[in-house]
Amino acid sequence: MKALGIAGWSGSGKTTLVLRLIPALRQRGVSVSTVKHAHHNFDVDKPGKDSWEHRRAGAGEVLVASGRRWALMHELREEAEPPLPDLLARLSPVDLVLVEGYKREPHPKLVVHRATVEAGALWPDDPDVLAVACDAETAERVRADGLPALDLDDPDAIADFIVERLELLV
Repeated sequence: MKALGIAGWSGSGKTTLVLRLIPALRQRGVSVSTVKHAHHNFDVDKPGKDSWEHRRAGAGEVLVASGRRWALMHELREEAEPPLPDLLARLSPVDLVLVEGYKREPHPKLVVHRATVEAGALWPDDPDVLAVACDAETAERVRADGLPALDLDDPDAIADFIVERLELLV
């Protein structure tokens, strides 16, 4: 199972790109899962639901299942956040896991960058960056740094790059 980070600053378009890449990759025969890193407290459950009450009562894990989906919630309590490889190991096998966030972790990455997002470039100091999906204003700078500059508005071309670079359909 291969993983590709989709990294960038807030507002750069990471989620939009992931949402466009999933169907583009699936059309190419690539099975895809995702991991999304949240920098804040989040909850997929709702207060008052039985599963929420189970966790509130102290259950370490709660699995909710129906005829359409299942979800496993694991409470960290006092534990440290698990490293990305540990989380990836919990996923069912697929061809590719798109990892949104985890921009500082050592794994292959596609950086998303827009000139309008006033934040520093993530690619110059990260040897794991394979390419930068960017706007036209950034493309020349990316190429000058020796990396492929992919058109952020062309998910099909980005999907082709990913399939070829990661040798997904060999």
